[in-house]
Amino acid sequence: MSLVSASGPLRHDWSRTEVEALFALPFPVLLHQAGEVHRTNFDPAEVQVSTLLSVKTGGCPEDCAYCPQAQRYHTGVEATKLMETEAVVERARAAKAAGASRFCMGAAWRSPKDRDIPKVADMIREVKALGLETCATLGMLSGEQATALKAAGLDYYNHNLDTSPEFYGDIIKTREYQDRLDTLAHVRDAGMKTCCGGIVGMGESRRERAAFLQTLANLPAHPDSVPINRLVQVEGTPLHGTTELDPFEFVRTIAVARILMPKSMVRLSAGRESMSDELQALCFMAGANSIFYGEKLLTTGNPDTERDLALFDRLGLRPMQVVETTNTVHADIIAADTIEPPHAGDAPACTRAA
Repeated sequence: MSLVSASGPLRHDWSRTEVEALFALPFPVLLHQAGEVHRTNFDPAEVQVSTLLSVKTGGCPEDCAYCPQAQRYHTGVEATKLMETEAVVERARAAKAAGASRFCMGAAWRSPKDRDIPKVADMIREVKALGLETCATLGMLSGEQATALKAAGLDYYNHNLDTSPEFYGDIIKTREYQDRLDTLAHVRDAGMKTCCGGIVGMGESRRERAAFLQTLANLPAHPDSVPINRLVQVEGTPLHGTTELDPFEFVRTIAVARILMPKSMVRLSAGRESMSDELQALCFMAGANSIFYGEKLLTTGNPDTERDLALFDRLGLRPMQVVETTNTVHADIIAADTIEPPHAGDAPACTRAA
């Protein structure tokens, strides 16, 4: 018997017991239920594709144990200053020429200083003037900062929870869980859409993965986009050498996210470059319907454009045609620095959870 209704009302009252019960379902049963939810709310043959730009890389004062951009870890990532608006607009034009409909800007800050907001706002206005939707991930925001970014034309903001409240202290000590929830509230109050997810495979238990998804699903509003990242281990970070998450457990996480948040975009984010075509196909069957496309990430490259297109062709999938009113977002904890149509080149990227 199914534990969920594919077409029922959105819920924000999931219990830990219910979420753990979904994780415990036989694998084929879980995928079948997630597939029903996916087909009810989306065309299962469509996958959203995303392009992002790191406008400020490295030098972050946070201690996120997974992140090569934290200045306290020796990972070879050089800190850069905030890019000039003209350079950002040039990359945005290239992204649009390559087929992007949204342009996302990420900065490795704990939180932007008030003096940074007008500079980012200029970027947002200029990018939006090109006819692109805009999104950003800049760290923690105050209510005033969120309002200023919205006034500049920012459509979407990314701020991840990273993991469950219980496991959070094992990964990050320089920012409280409530800080993340407060930023999401500021973003919603300002009228922007949210992109919020996290990372799995950091040594957490299944119970903690269930708690992470339960927290996301019980937010006042489901995130418009839910990036599920598989830990990319970077030498020099504390999590380098962590036991890799079972691929089937990753698929289960995707499936449960789809069931809990049926109208959200569920994105395969960091870690996709190491996934086989077969594993990605299982994720699409489990309800994933968004990917990063044709980019190189800081820690390792995404599958290139040709491989993605070949996989889409083999699976009968097609890129989603995005319209202005769609409830999706491309901002994430990853940001690529180079976009060269028709193929993206090597580029630094942000893997901090904003």
